[in-house]
Amino acid sequence: MKTLYLECNMGAAGDMLLSALYELLEDKEAFLDTMNHLPLPGVHLEAERGVTSGIAGTHMHVTVHGVEEGTDGHDHHYDHHHDHEHEHGHEHHHDHDHDHEHDHHHDHDHEHHHHHDHHHHHDHDHDHEHGHDHHHATPGAIAHLIDHLPLPQEVKDHARGVYDAIARAEAQAHGCPVGDVHYHEVGALDAVADVTGVCYALHLLRPERIVVSPIHVGSGTVRCAHGIMPVPAPATAALLAGVPTYGGAVQGELCTPTGAALLAHFADSFGPMPVMCTQKVGYGIGTKVFEQANCVRAFWGESAEEANGEIVELVCNIDDMTAESLSFACARLLELGALDVYTLPGTMKKGRNGQVLTVLCAPEQEGDLARHILSLTTTNGLRARRCGKYFLTPSVREAETPWGAVRVKTAQGYGVTHVKPEYEDVAALARSRGVSLEEMARDILRHV
Repeated sequence: MKTLYLECNMGAAGDMLLSALYELLEDKEAFLDTMNHLPLPGVHLEAERGVTSGIAGTHMHVTVHGVEEGTDGHDHHYDHHHDHEHEHGHEHHHDHDHDHEHDHHHDHDHEHHHHHDHHHHHDHDHDHEHGHDHHHATPGAIAHLIDHLPLPQEVKDHARGVYDAIARAEAQAHGCPVGDVHYHEVGALDAVADVTGVCYALHLLRPERIVVSPIHVGSGTVRCAHGIMPVPAPATAALLAGVPTYGGAVQGELCTPTGAALLAHFADSFGPMPVMCTQKVGYGIGTKVFEQANCVRAFWGESAEEANGEIVELVCNIDDMTAESLSFACARLLELGALDVYTLPGTMKKGRNGQVLTVLCAPEQEGDLARHILSLTTTNGLRARRCGKYFLTPSVREAETPWGAVRVKTAQGYGVTHVKPEYEDVAALARSRGVSLEEMARDILRHV
């Protein structure tokens, strides 16, 4: 299985992830050529070789009209949601060199007029007008921009998903509707290039599995124009809900909102590096010097097929319930969230006929469904078994056939694809045509 493992021992940011993935590509020149011909006015990407703690890697320079918006290998330095109506060029002396201790110094030698309350997410730490037309973009404006990029639809869908997640996190962090989130930096052209670049690189690589290490988020606080915020910043913390993270000795913000959103969007799982035969390693480096290597590492190789999920079996023996009562209990357990419920006949002690009841559920449902089994059946105990689960990823699409639209269920994974038309749709057509269910299903499959 083609596996990508992302090691985030020094956090994660859009440009560092982009740099690490860039190193894994076969045709790097073609990738840059595509990115540099996107209709993002004035945006240019240039891959520059660099070294961190003696390790060679790549730092992706993203410039807008010749000005590099950030030089730190982290794309996060934001003004944390204040609306700058800058009417002239900025000098944002933000110490962008992946400075996790950055105070976000806005050493602006000009007056900032804060005219409204919109929340602006700065993921490269710049609001920079630089004399160019960088608007305060809404999530809808960013979506429109992405939708019109000449990139595969899959790439644009992923980029939209990343931005949607950031918008929701920003709205949650600041207590405002999503529509009131106004971007400066996440919406800026260079940030769009980072996000779409990562999505496009992954589209070219096509990993079958993406595993991400626990993410180092940094520690302490970060100072921005409107005060001091804890690390991780509220939006980053919201994006990393349910993701393994940790702090450390490094003071400052190591994981950015864009980095968090990209990792949460693409990761199939989080944990230690799986057993794999590594073929390439990409290093996306920042320019700030630390005692340890300042980089994201991307390991590319083959891993053995293994379980891609976990499931719980709750099992008990029952020999003193009527068929009707047991049938009612099974129906209720399904209504209460069980993934599947079934019984098998068995011979219990003293030769009594009975049923072995098995309830399948997600690990987080185990306790609730165990209590429901005890209350709905006559059993005094049950067994819980956690099992690795191999499964194909399901999806549903609508297919056009000579008899009209038919819903088609697909399941994919491990190099396997299953396709099956929806039963109710097949049955309706079989009745109208006066043919058997099997014949109708065969005819439909010939047209999907």
